[in-house]
Amino acid sequence: MTDSSIINKAEAWLNSNIDEKSKQEIKDLLNAPDNTDLIDSFYKDLEFGTGGLRGLMGVGSNRINVYTIGMATQGLANYLKASFPGEEISLAITHDSRINNTLFAETTANVLTANGIKVKYFREMRPTPMLSYAIRYYGCQSGVMVTASHNPKEYNGYKVYWDDGGQVVSPHDKNIILEVLKIKSIDDVNWNKNDALKEYIEEDFDLFYLNEVKKLSMSPLTNLAEKDMSIVFSPIHGASGKMVPAALKVFGFENIHVVKEQIEPDGNFPTVKYPNPEEPEALDLSIKLAKEINAELVLACDPDGDRYAAVVKNEKSEYELLNGNQTGALIIYYLLSMYQEQGRLTGNQFTVSTIVTTGLLGEISKGFNVPYYDVLTGFKNIAAVILANEGKKEFIAGGEESYGFLVGDFVRDKDGVSACAIVAEIMAYYKQKNMNIIDVLAEIYMEYGFYKESLISITKKGKDGAEQIQELMKGFRTNRPKSINGIAISKIVDVQESKVYDMTDGTESVLDLEKSNVIQFYLEDGSKISARPSGTEPKIKYYISVNEKLPNREAYRATEASLEAKINALKKFFE
Repeated sequence: MTDSSIINKAEAWLNSNIDEKSKQEIKDLLNAPDNTDLIDSFYKDLEFGTGGLRGLMGVGSNRINVYTIGMATQGLANYLKASFPGEEISLAITHDSRINNTLFAETTANVLTANGIKVKYFREMRPTPMLSYAIRYYGCQSGVMVTASHNPKEYNGYKVYWDDGGQVVSPHDKNIILEVLKIKSIDDVNWNKNDALKEYIEEDFDLFYLNEVKKLSMSPLTNLAEKDMSIVFSPIHGASGKMVPAALKVFGFENIHVVKEQIEPDGNFPTVKYPNPEEPEALDLSIKLAKEINAELVLACDPDGDRYAAVVKNEKSEYELLNGNQTGALIIYYLLSMYQEQGRLTGNQFTVSTIVTTGLLGEISKGFNVPYYDVLTGFKNIAAVILANEGKKEFIAGGEESYGFLVGDFVRDKDGVSACAIVAEIMAYYKQKNMNIIDVLAEIYMEYGFYKESLISITKKGKDGAEQIQELMKGFRTNRPKSINGIAISKIVDVQESKVYDMTDGTESVLDLEKSNVIQFYLEDGSKISARPSGTEPKIKYYISVNEKLPNREAYRATEASLEAKINALKKFFE
């Protein structure tokens, strides 16, 4: 039997000022013999997670539609007016290629202008990093990127940014949620748009962004020498199809081949199961083209262009997909090496990563005597560190294991566009030294340790799934394990409780990190497992990291296999 509060909520929507199509969909849900969809659509309101507002598209309070977008935007508008009293407020908006993205972006713009807020609206879809840069370039107080990033085609949503160009962090994220919660019905939204307050960002803005990207190059002469290096790129039907080739060209690369089956923006993502460059299947067409033309590098971005992936030729001339930790290590190592070579390391630089990203980034930074910050998951936390150090220290680079990276600070979110250009430069630089990328990784691992990571992502859908995930996390806290796969746990870090438990002597200490629903298990052999419910998807994720010494280049594959076996054994504990 359906909870009466859910039926009441559905009927309140039915009796509000919504369109007839949505009313019919609600009637169908109310009359359906199976109430699962009705419950999932109305049992709660959509919440802001680490990536903002995100969910399945459809009718209802727990779905993405013009009404939930409008209600969230009204809350955002109210918060902006309270935060900048008496000021002229402006906000930048763009979107990627997802289904309904133009509709949702226009809805966002309409509600904002109805509330007297100026909107700088990209005339054409553009990647997330360009939205972040536009906020800073035009001096906006906020920004909205309409996207569901790499989620399946059924999802949509938007990410909210603040005046620094980074995604909203505390207290703004929590305060926006409070304002959204005050919007009790669709009729509380001001829908009376004012087109006079809407100004378009035209194509010439691309050049402003690309000029900043070009400055990131550490070795332009190398790129010139390798300008004919063959590169395949795929935007996977997303918003980066124009900008990544342009970024590669301003870096000096000319031999670029875009995957024709995936170049057109299409929210149905017809050639892939998931539009996520982390998924090898999403790169099948790219690798097929690479084999046909004997390309040296394959690059791809997710639909909103903030994540990237790289496929390189290994020592057997086979195409090998690098994971986000590997490309992150390559970027950090290359940049710090070049900074050192050019005499630019002054002790005033820093790098940043997250607590579920490989510890190798911190080890490399330490090796160059560069301060390194470890922050909570979510790129907004990296942006917060950049903001806190603005004008004091120079941010070199930072990123996450989930294929998100940022070089330089003119953007304040993941930037797959500039990351692709940097990876191409790294490839060219080491090619000039007769080294392939696996050789470079081996060089890094011999010096700092061979780190290997893996992720288990378990989906639990709907209301029941959300409760199961909470029960799992509760179990880890109330019945802390002593070992995993026979390996003793030396330390447990509970980020939610701000506690560090030393399992060897039973002592506790305080963790100086913002609270988040994460538990980390540190094992005696140096392995680390982090358990974390996703903030944007109905998933619980387990991040596994193992490491050991790499004695020489010849031992690379044997050591890799040993680490893989260790990961597989640890996985069995959680699957």
